Amino acid sequence: MNVPVDHLDHRVRGGWTPSGAADADLPAHARRWLSARTGLTPTDTPVAPDSGLLVSESVLPAPVRAVLADIVGAEHVLVERDDRLGRTGGLSYVDLLVRRGAGELPVPDAVVLPGDPDEVLEVVAACASHGVGIVPFGGGTSVVGGVAALRGDKVAVVVLDLSRLDKLVSVDPVSRLAVFQAGVVAPEAERMLAAHGLTLGHFPQSYERATLGGFAATRSSGQASAGYGRFEDMVEGVRLATPRGDWRLGVSPASAAGPDLRQLAMGSEGLFGVITEVTVRVRPAPVWERYEGFVVDGFAAGAEIVRTLAQAGVLGTVTRLSDPQETEVALTLSGGWKTTGVKGYLRLRGISEPSLLVIGWEGQSKDELLARRRATLRLVNGAVRLGTRAGEAWRHGRFAGPRQRDALMDVGMCVETLETATYWSKLGELRESVRDALLGSLTAGDRRPVVACHISHSYETGASLYFTTLVPRDPDDPVGQWRRAKQAASEAIVGLGTITHHHAVGVDHAPYLPAEIGPLGVGVLRAVKAELDPSGVLNPGKLV
Repeated sequence: MNVPVDHLDHRVRGGWTPSGAADADLPAHARRWLSARTGLTPTDTPVAPDSGLLVSESVLPAPVRAVLADIVGAEHVLVERDDRLGRTGGLSYVDLLVRRGAGELPVPDAVVLPGDPDEVLEVVAACASHGVGIVPFGGGTSVVGGVAALRGDKVAVVVLDLSRLDKLVSVDPVSRLAVFQAGVVAPEAERMLAAHGLTLGHFPQSYERATLGGFAATRSSGQASAGYGRFEDMVEGVRLATPRGDWRLGVSPASAAGPDLRQLAMGSEGLFGVITEVTVRVRPAPVWERYEGFVVDGFAAGAEIVRTLAQAGVLGTVTRLSDPQETEVALTLSGGWKTTGVKGYLRLRGISEPSLLVIGWEGQSKDELLARRRATLRLVNGAVRLGTRAGEAWRHGRFAGPRQRDALMDVGMCVETLETATYWSKLGELRESVRDALLGSLTAGDRRPVVACHISHSYETGASLYFTTLVPRDPDDPVGQWRRAKQAASEAIVGLGTITHHHAVGVDHAPYLPAEIGPLGVGVLRAVKAELDPSGVLNPGKLV
């Protein structure tokens, strides 16, 4: 994949990039377009300095702090203001608004950094016996409140920072398995596997910061899911530290020994145990890669192409379709329309609603790649080919979205995402319902929202829809502005699709989970929670 390895400061600050790093630039032509298209009047809305944020004093009882220090070492129990603030919340739009002075932060009472799975188990047991809440923390990339330090009815709440669990435990090249500790960051996992000629193939937009344990806990899905699968498809085994003891799952590639309990760990969001190790299926690293861009006239026509590819089993490793709105945003903000002359060329080809389709293929040999490409292109009908320049432009900017969001927030934009999935027969209806909900809730006065959408994960039976919203921020109620829009969109999703395809449940989606899994399903999850975590200390206030 030739993906760069970034050694970032993974403490949460006011944006995706750490303090002092260069954010994505927002060029003058992009500001002009935003003003004309959305009614933006650019305003300077910088991240508040950490010293200006309200941080409550730690209420972690001294005896508990002493017990934790005995387990991990006093230097790995952090109660100073800046240390606690650095592991506060995730990276949702609302989280980042709060960092700009728009609300209060749920700051943990301490940060505990265990050094290995055994120490995690001891910490979990100690917190359970003292009634202290535990929030597992990897890269801090949750956008649904999944790592908010909610205390609930506990005497205190600590963040369990897993960054010291950063080892590749073993590699089995014959079985194509690798065992990682849960705190390994995705780029480091790729670097470690590359030494063995292997890849995991999991590249979500959170790739630069997120951890393998976090991928498992949230049922992550990467941009190359068509080629490598979702993360739960890659997990062959998992180890969890629970208040009831160490729990290891996965002993063979397939089993009929009852329900697959690994799936209880996948998507459990830290409620059933702290994931400490993950055994994953790995693949030989690709030798050949090719990314190409195509333009289809309208989202419906593009979705039909993707459906045909999925059902014929000839999707590219990456297959991504942007609707006309997302295509407009991407090419306008990047200057692509002007610098490439694409817009005029497409008019000549009869394309009135350009929808960008990016397809990438990988292979161990050139012949393998070309064979896969030919199989795909036989079914890409009615599309205008833009060639590798457009495909490579997408590939090289694939992880830039969060930094671009930082720059957009700096000039006063409300910019946030949400995602869902449904069956092919409902896809068009779901897209229109969510678009209408977002447009209706965000249009106000001179503020004219742009609601963009893409498909990046496709299956034989259906696909995901990933929405991005751009609208000038409401200066009087910026948090309420997005929360009302999110509620409207979530209500539009219920009954048509899943409330979340890969962002997980956390706090934001919890009100909509019962409608999806039913009261019996909620009861099953609560029963599992009660069995594994009788005192309810694991990630209070999330999922159920």
